[in-house]
Amino acid sequence: MLKKTVLRGKKNFSAIYKRGKSVGDRYVVLFYRKNGLDYNRIAFLASKKVGNSVKRNRARRLMKESYRLTGLDIPCGYDFIFIARSTIENAKCQQVQRSLESAIKKTGITK
Repeated sequence: MLKKTVLRGKKNFSAIYKRGKSVGDRYVVLFYRKNGLDYNRIAFLASKKVGNSVKRNRARRLMKESYRLTGLDIPCGYDFIFIARSTIENAKCQQVQRSLESAIKKTGITK
């Protein structure tokens, strides 16, 4: 069974890229958009600019763990796409967490 909190499908991604907003920070870029649902959907991406598959997977794991550890009160009803920048390659989890929190705060959606 698929998790409903994971963002999937080209149609959803295209809608966020075209009609959503974005903010950037040192290690991540965040695209976000209201989704009209009572839960958030999230995607973590790392392009080939980040490095080989080992580095890309590490970048995604770092972002997922940083999001899990984030103590921010994020309201429901949003789609998020977190994209790793190439600078994330040698970053520690705490640095990525600070960057991710900073990007979320820049959106202005936190309470």
